[in-house]
Amino acid sequence: MVRRVDDAIDALDDASLEPEQRAARFAALGPAFAASFAPTDADPFSGFVGIFPDPDYPRLGFTLQVDSAGADDRVGVWIHGDQVDIEAAAGLIQAAAKSALPFGFEYALDCDRMRPCEFGGGFVVIRADDIEFGGSARGLEKALSRRPDEAENGLVIATRDAEEGLLFWNSDTGFGALETATVFSDAEAANADLPIADDQPEWLALPPPLA
Repeated sequence: MVRRVDDAIDALDDASLEPEQRAARFAALGPAFAASFAPTDADPFSGFVGIFPDPDYPRLGFTLQVDSAGADDRVGVWIHGDQVDIEAAAGLIQAAAKSALPFGFEYALDCDRMRPCEFGGGFVVIRADDIEFGGSARGLEKALSRRPDEAENGLVIATRDAEEGLLFWNSDTGFGALETATVFSDAEAANADLPIADDQPEWLALPPPLA
């Protein structure tokens, strides 16, 4: 499917195609491509252009390199370039590489001029039903605005159960495991009411993530 992405872009670039020809070009990409980028309206390419931030301007902003298959029939796919469209890259991986999910990658921001906010980096976490973006600029802003006594990694509400031990509050499902706990900022915690439990709930600061 990834090998056919360039062919799909070429078809989108051909403004001379009649609707029947456009449909034929889409069909020629194969059933697997059609299943991954299922049309959302009358235009057969509507599902494919949906991975782009601007569907009217479907440009990858990167080069796709697909290696030859190895002995186990697996292939390496490389995404590289100087002006990579991060959202398009994430959307392509989510649609075309479902068996690899969850998946993530990092990226760097660079510039040929020394200007504020032109450098840094970020990460993308791709799941079957969600794409999460994070960046160093947001982390820097958060660190600068944090008070000295503020919980750096957030707060959770905990209570102790006689049989299950420590339980942690999830705003949607109630008390349960730590990995499902709702994480509050200091400001959110200041305006939140502690839930009712047999053992008085209390706020706990989360430790920094493991390196």
